[in-house]
Amino acid sequence: MQLTALTLLSSVLFGVSHGSLYGESNLNHTCQLQTPYLSCSKETFPNTTDSCCTETFGGLVLSTQFWDTYTGLESQGQVLPKNTWTLHGLWPDFCNGSFTQYCDLNRQYDPVPSPNTTTGTSSGTPVPPYKGPSISSFLAPLGKLDLLAYMNKYWISQGSPNGDFWGHEFSKHATCFSSFDLPCYGPSYTNHSDVVDFFQTAVQYYANLPTYGWLSAAGIRPSNTTRVSLTDLQSALTKGFGALPYIGCSGFRYNTTEAGKGSLDNGFTQLSEVWYYYHVYGRVQRSQGLPVNASINGGSVSSCAKASGALMYPLRGVGSDA
Repeated sequence: MQLTALTLLSSVLFGVSHGSLYGESNLNHTCQLQTPYLSCSKETFPNTTDSCCTETFGGLVLSTQFWDTYTGLESQGQVLPKNTWTLHGLWPDFCNGSFTQYCDLNRQYDPVPSPNTTTGTSSGTPVPPYKGPSISSFLAPLGKLDLLAYMNKYWISQGSPNGDFWGHEFSKHATCFSSFDLPCYGPSYTNHSDVVDFFQTAVQYYANLPTYGWLSAAGIRPSNTTRVSLTDLQSALTKGFGALPYIGCSGFRYNTTEAGKGSLDNGFTQLSEVWYYYHVYGRVQRSQGLPVNASINGGSVSSCAKASGALMYPLRGVGSDA
């Protein structure tokens, strides 16, 4: 996932699009009548297929998860779920692995935009901080209290209220999917139903990716004393998912630790995230994805140290999960 010249070109071609990536009508998007083409295939161009019914903008879809050890807001009841990774987001990359962000500033609900321009550079359009009610307040009026409860259990922020995090994920990423474009909802669109639709879709992908269970089945469980190897993580998650995901680490670089002294391996040593890559059939909302390797565009498949036994899969802090 990388910002490239294609991102800048997209900004020029589509601008900071207000409501529509392609300027399409809000009529005649009955997706049951359309062929659900596989994203990033030769059929998925907006001039040849309905971009509401086949993902034509962000065709390389990432469902991403965190392994956090604390939230920083435990005293307010914001804790992590036991024995499970948490949802990070659902992201649209271009088919070549580059991406854009904040594609519709009329749907900007992020209190602290990061980055704070549409391109991540000083030449991009500034993304103004959102000052309105939390995006979490959009669900109850649409009768989605059960979804809100699920998200407050499994879609957890570190260092900020969950609603702020959800606002960031929607504004930065959801607005750059063609199938969440506002015209796709037709003339009977209900305010914020696109937000609920995105949240439901992100949750559905997440629920099909039991990272903790796949690792546990391979004998890999959190520990502050036992170390694990990247190859073992990759083997376990590839077996479960059907393709190689991206595995992210944080913490110290291996060659700055005592164990890695003198090594050229500068990968990080604390397991912290996983990104699962898909091409998808039809609308992203169908949740019918074809797993693809994180290396599909030749990029890195991990930021973790490669040395045997170099990685910690840490226990959660006391009182940080429930």
